[in-house]
Amino acid sequence: MLPNTDDFENIALSTNLNENIESIKRILGESSDLLTNPVNISGISCAVICFEGMTSGYDAEMTVVHPLIELKGFASGRALFEHIGKNMVLSVDSGEQDLFGNVIRLLMSGFVILLIEGVDKALFFGIQGYESRGVSEPSSEGNIRGSHEGFTEKVRTNMSMIRRRLKSPQLQFKLFPISKRSQTDVIICFMADRVPEALVKSIEQKLKKLPLETVLGSGYVSPFLDSGSPSLFSGITLTERPDVMCAKLLEGRVGVIIDGTPFALVLPCMFTEHFQTLDDYNFRPFYAVLLRYVRYTAFFLAVFLPGLYVGLALFHPEMISSRLLFNLAAAEETAPLHLMAEALITLVFYEIIREAGVRLPKSVGGAVSIVGGLIIGDAAVNAGIISNPVLLVCAISVTASFVIPSLDQQVTVFRLGAVIAGGIAGLFGISLLSAVMLANVCAAECYGLPIMSPLSPFSPKAMGDTAVRLGFRRMGRRGFTIENLQGAHIEAAAEDELINGNDM
Repeated sequence: MLPNTDDFENIALSTNLNENIESIKRILGESSDLLTNPVNISGISCAVICFEGMTSGYDAEMTVVHPLIELKGFASGRALFEHIGKNMVLSVDSGEQDLFGNVIRLLMSGFVILLIEGVDKALFFGIQGYESRGVSEPSSEGNIRGSHEGFTEKVRTNMSMIRRRLKSPQLQFKLFPISKRSQTDVIICFMADRVPEALVKSIEQKLKKLPLETVLGSGYVSPFLDSGSPSLFSGITLTERPDVMCAKLLEGRVGVIIDGTPFALVLPCMFTEHFQTLDDYNFRPFYAVLLRYVRYTAFFLAVFLPGLYVGLALFHPEMISSRLLFNLAAAEETAPLHLMAEALITLVFYEIIREAGVRLPKSVGGAVSIVGGLIIGDAAVNAGIISNPVLLVCAISVTASFVIPSLDQQVTVFRLGAVIAGGIAGLFGISLLSAVMLANVCAAECYGLPIMSPLSPFSPKAMGDTAVRLGFRRMGRRGFTIENLQGAHIEAAAEDELINGNDM
């Protein structure tokens, strides 16, 4: 039996069936959902072990238990073990293990474990049957003419959705557990002919060395895979769509799929990709280019419009036409607060309303938006606390930020910064903030790829899918991978990361 239940990972199973069963019970603390079913197979004592709710009971009975109890003519447990392992296919996902750590992890992943008297190994069969959400439309990446399938919380389902779209032998998956306590399954997916081997090994090494007890979402993992630079912009992006993941894999990216979350990580990522959507490649090129520049404009309005309004009204009124200036002055005359304070209060109040709408049940969230946007906003204007122009400018800025949801966090921070900079120093403050933001995003990189590529460093060949969107007759001949971008040193950076990781 185990000397210590806290140190069981590398301890081998015993040939004594009862000792193995008692050891498993000790490790799991006599958990109520642990099902241990003794069974006699050909006169040999065996045990079928699984977790209630993690395994399909009917499938386990029909595909494992019934075929086994019908076996006859085996004199020893070793002979029975060899026959089941070599001559019977009770599950497509099956095999054998000899360590308690692997057996416990398989049990918690929904596998059925078979222990046999006189054998120091366990057979496992993949007959998972736990409840999970089915494949549904992505919640954060809507589209008009693309697929409406999104990733789910089941990592193996997500893997199958990618394989169904990329039927290439070069598509490879690496599945292994991470974190000390939760033993969360994670998958690294990549195209073997388009990704440097050092990059895959570096990512795998970082995931296996995560200093976390549990992983409950992609946000737990991404800080350890990112470059670690102080930039607000990340070289890692999220996607909920298997078709988007396939497109990224073909460009030489690496995908990380985590069990329990429908949001997969893609790295390395470029800043310009936040302005691209799947519909860009389903629409005609001229319309896709128009939409892409609409998104660029929306990003500018979302970040700088409130700050520009505050800066122009306070420090540069001569830049505003006289008629508009008179209207703005009349609107601000009754407002008791400073113009910068008005804008900050309006934007902070919007963040409060949005947070309340997200956290509350859906049936109440819509009512919160109506009450906050219409009733309280209208009352604030009528009471003279906030002027109509400020409310309008902030509403346009907030609406523009909805166009690029993947940059919502950065837009929110820089928008408040632009209001403060414009209220303190006018257009000079806005210019200074723009320089800081540009330096911040240009300084960031991920595994040797500057995230501002292909703009900085400039790559003319990549402009066909950045400044414009070429037709597929021309794009199909490019064979684009991010490793070919100007200034990208992915393989060298991955090797450095791998060496540094080994030295740690």
